Amino acid sequence: MTPDWTWHGGALEAAKRHFGTGDAPWLDLSTGINPHPWPGADTIAIDWRRLPEREALADLEAAAAAHFGVKARHVCAIPGSEVGLRLAGRIIGGAARHVAPAYRTHGEIFSGSAPIDRAEAPTCKGTMLLANPNNPDGSIIDIAMLDAMLAQRDGWLLIDEAFADCAPVTSIAHRISDDRRLLVFRSFGKFFGLAGVRLGFVLGPPLFLDELRTLLGAWPVSAAALAIGNAAYRDRDWIAAMREQLTREAAALDALLTRRNLSVIGDCPLFRLVEADDAGALFERLARAAILTRPFADQPRWLRLGLPGSAAALARLDAALGG
Repeated sequence: MTPDWTWHGGALEAAKRHFGTGDAPWLDLSTGINPHPWPGADTIAIDWRRLPEREALADLEAAAAAHFGVKARHVCAIPGSEVGLRLAGRIIGGAARHVAPAYRTHGEIFSGSAPIDRAEAPTCKGTMLLANPNNPDGSIIDIAMLDAMLAQRDGWLLIDEAFADCAPVTSIAHRISDDRRLLVFRSFGKFFGLAGVRLGFVLGPPLFLDELRTLLGAWPVSAAALAIGNAAYRDRDWIAAMREQLTREAAALDALLTRRNLSVIGDCPLFRLVEADDAGALFERLARAAILTRPFADQPRWLRLGLPGSAAALARLDAALGG
């Protein structure tokens, strides 16, 4: 199976070319991105003629800090959480471990990083990178265990919290401090459904963030990202309502998958991971119905599905699974 679909989600244009479904509208369930984007993005006026202002960056980081429950000086805006991960690996350097299976990029953050099983993480020494909630299986390490890992650490602990906005009780962001070797990475695009904005955050000690800002340069994120992110993080009513809505829609997806005899082995409010003997054939069948899901080259019995986003899309998925 082509790496276009097994490395990350997305690659919708490649799927269209490969499967040749003509003008059929595609349903992209491959990315784990909220199908209900924050609605204010289209109404915000962006002045594309001016460079982003420093004050606007400070306002965004303050809004994000309040959302994460940390001090603004512990927050650095970046053009997507993946950029933050890669730059953090360059700054820290040296040997590291990354928990697998997880986000595929994690294995590239440190040169020579070695994968470890999630069960090994609590006793692993040195610098370590993990996702919490994990992607693709949604598994969670509770705060008490993360605290224990921090207490015995002789390196950095890097935690990718790209999906934590859906379940904020899983976040360890409130443990960030000036003298603790803890970094947390947050994504804007997944929960707010606006991945194209390319906005994320690194939370960590100010001395580390100063070095990160040096690498990012004078204008780390666009004027659009500053304006949209600032307004979205302050929209607390929408955030609260969306968390409830995603929970309801995930339950509806569960009911469909159960009815179609698909075993859910991992979950997060934005996706479900299923296991099936014919997962590869199922991916192909859905793709030929113009529905893109997420297969895994190293786990051929797995398939991840994002939320369909509407009753019509859920019914379309149901029909394709029954076909």
